[in-house]
Amino acid sequence: VEFVKLAATYSTVNLGQGFPDFPPPDFLKEAFVRALSGENHMLHQYTRAFGHPPLVKILAQYFGKLLGRDLDPMTNVMVTVGAYQALFCCFQALVDEGDEVIIIEPFFDCYEPMVKMAGGMPVFVPLRPKAPKDGKLMSSADWQLDPAELASKFSERTKAIVLNSPNNPLGKVFSRGELELIADLCVKHDVLCISDEVYEWLVYDGKEHIRIASLRGMWDRTVIIGSAGKTFSATGWKVGWTVGPNRLLQHLRTVHQNSVYHCATVAQEAVAQGFQRELELYGKPESYFVQLPKMLQQKRDWLVQSLDAVGMKPIVPEGTYFLVADISEFKSDVPDVPDSDEPYDSRFAKWMVKNKGLAAIPLSAFYCGAHKNNYNHFIRFCFAKEEATLKAANDILQKWKLEKTSP
Repeated sequence: VEFVKLAATYSTVNLGQGFPDFPPPDFLKEAFVRALSGENHMLHQYTRAFGHPPLVKILAQYFGKLLGRDLDPMTNVMVTVGAYQALFCCFQALVDEGDEVIIIEPFFDCYEPMVKMAGGMPVFVPLRPKAPKDGKLMSSADWQLDPAELASKFSERTKAIVLNSPNNPLGKVFSRGELELIADLCVKHDVLCISDEVYEWLVYDGKEHIRIASLRGMWDRTVIIGSAGKTFSATGWKVGWTVGPNRLLQHLRTVHQNSVYHCATVAQEAVAQGFQRELELYGKPESYFVQLPKMLQQKRDWLVQSLDAVGMKPIVPEGTYFLVADISEFKSDVPDVPDSDEPYDSRFAKWMVKNKGLAAIPLSAFYCGAHKNNYNHFIRFCFAKEEATLKAANDILQKWKLEKTSP
C-alpha cells in the first residue's frame, strides 16, 4: 500500500505493481460487452453463489483435462473475488487457532497476515540462492529449498504449506523434483497444500508448470488457486477460483457464503466464454495461453538486457510478470543510514521513485519481519507493460548510468 501511494505521487514509470498496462484480448472484451448488452437480462442479477454455472462447468472441464481426472463443477470448483479471496477462504476455512502454516520465502505478502488472521502461526523456510557458474546472470532456478531445512519445519502442529509456483516475486518455477520433495513431506505428515498457481500460463524458455495436485497422494490434500486476472490480463475484473476435493472445498464454501457471498455475474460469464475458446484452441498457436507467454518473454528479455546494461544485475525469471534485480552496484547513490530499522532495499526503492521517477518494490517486502534484512539488496520490477512503458524505464536507467559515470 505504501509503495502504491508513492508511485501514484512521484513516479513517471510504474514497474512496481503487478498488473499489465495493456488490454485484455479482444475476444474477452467482446464477450464482456455481449454479456453486458445482450438479451439475457439475468446476467445483471445474482447467479449461483459458488460460481456462475457456465464458468464452473468450463473450469471443471479445462482443469479436469490438465489434471487427468473427472471434476464435478458443483463440488470441485468454487469461484471467488479474485485469487486474493480464494486465499482468504483457504486460511479461514482450513487453519485453526495454533495451527502452523509453512510459508516459503520470499512470499506474496498477504500470506503471513492472512494466516495470522485465522489464528495460525506462520513458519518460514527460505529459498536460498546459489551463485551461477561462469559469470552468467542468476536465474530464479538458482534459488532453491534446502531439503533438510524444509523437512525440519514439519511437525505435528503443521496444518498446511503454501506453495506459489510460478513464484511472485522471484519468478521461480518449481521443478518436478522440488514439488515431489514437498509432496512427500505433505503425505508423510498429513499436511494440506494451498497451491497458488495464478501465473500458471506465464512460464518461459520452454519450462513446464507442474501442478502439485497431479502428484501421487496430493489431489485429496490440495486446494489449487487460479486467477482470470493473470490468465486473461484483466486484473480489475477480480474473478478467481479454487479447484480441489469436496472434503476441503465444502469448508471454503462456508467462508465464501458468509463473507462476500457472490462475484460479479457479467465478469464470470465473459471469463466462461474465454475459457470455452481456449478449450477449443487447446495447445494450438492461436491460443491466448500460448501467445501471452511468448509476448511476455520478449518483454522480460528486453528488461533483463536494459537492467544488465546499467549494472543492476537481474535474476532471470522462469515465469510470472516479475523480475528481481540486485542493486548492490547502486549503493553509492543511496547511502546507508546508521541504526535504521528499515531494510536498505526499501530506502533505495523510496529514493528511486522520488528522485528518478521509477517505481519498483523492495524484495524485503516479501519476507517476514525477522528475515527482512537477509536479502535487502534486491528490488522487484514488473515487466508486464506496454513497450512504451518499458522504453521509458530504460531511458531513466540509461540517464542514471550516465550521471553515475560522468566526472
